[in-house]
Amino acid sequence: MMSDLAWVAVASIMASGLCIGIGAIGPAIGEGRALAQALAAIAQQPDETNAITRTLFVGMAMVESTAIYCFVVTMILIFANPFWNYFLSRVGG
Repeated sequence: MMSDLAWVAVASIMASGLCIGIGAIGPAIGEGRALAQALAAIAQQPDETNAITRTLFVGMAMVESTAIYCFVVTMILIFANPFWNYFLSRVGG
């Protein structure tokens, strides 16, 4: 039977995998749709390419920040888990 410490490790790894997996799907879809719409807008109005591109990059940076936050949470769960020290002290390690 697994100890409490092993359960914390398993839960942390599974939660971090779900966090980065699900947290990357939304931004990937959003960035793809934004790029497709920007290319369609540039095709319709080539004179506005600079304004469209600038706005696209600002929007993509905002969308990408969601994936970066998920990555940070994943790294915290794997390498700096706040529950780890508590369970280590209870186990006696």
